[in-house]
Amino acid sequence: MEPFSIDFIKKDAVPQLIPLCALHSEYERVPFDAKGKEENLRHFLFSESPALFCLVAVKNEKIIGYASYMIQFSTWDACPYVYMDCLYLLEEYRGFGIGQQLIERIQLEAKKLGIKEIQWQTPTFNTRAIKFYDRIGGKSKSKERYFFEVT
Repeated sequence: MEPFSIDFIKKDAVPQLIPLCALHSEYERVPFDAKGKEENLRHFLFSESPALFCLVAVKNEKIIGYASYMIQFSTWDACPYVYMDCLYLLEEYRGFGIGQQLIERIQLEAKKLGIKEIQWQTPTFNTRAIKFYDRIGGKSKSKERYFFEVT
C-alpha cells in the first residue's frame, strides 16, 4: 500500500471528516444528520481548550480514516483517562495496520499527558472490530450503554 500519514486534523480538513462520520454512523447502524456538524466540530476541536481531539490518516491529501478522543476522569480511579470516541477507516483501507497506528498515536498522546489508560466501546455486532481490539491487547468489560435525552 502507498504511504499515508497520521496527524491531528487541520481546520480546513473538517469538511472531509463529515462524510466519514456519516459512513461510521451507518456502519454502526445509527442515524446521522450532518446539519451543524462542521461548525460544532470546528468549535470543539479548535477552541482554546479543546473538548475533542481528532487524528486523521491521510493518503494523497484525502482522509481515509480517523480516530477521535477526549480526556475524561474516573472517580473510582481518581485519575484521568483517554476516551476514544471513534475509530473508523474507509473499507478499502482496513487490514493494513492503519487502525492500530491510530491507536498507537493516541497512546503516545496519552503518555505525553501522563495518562495511563484508554477506554472505548464498540457494538457487540462489530465482530471484526472486537477481534482487532482483542488482537492488539484490549480488555473488554461488558456494560450496557444508556442514553437520556436532555430536553
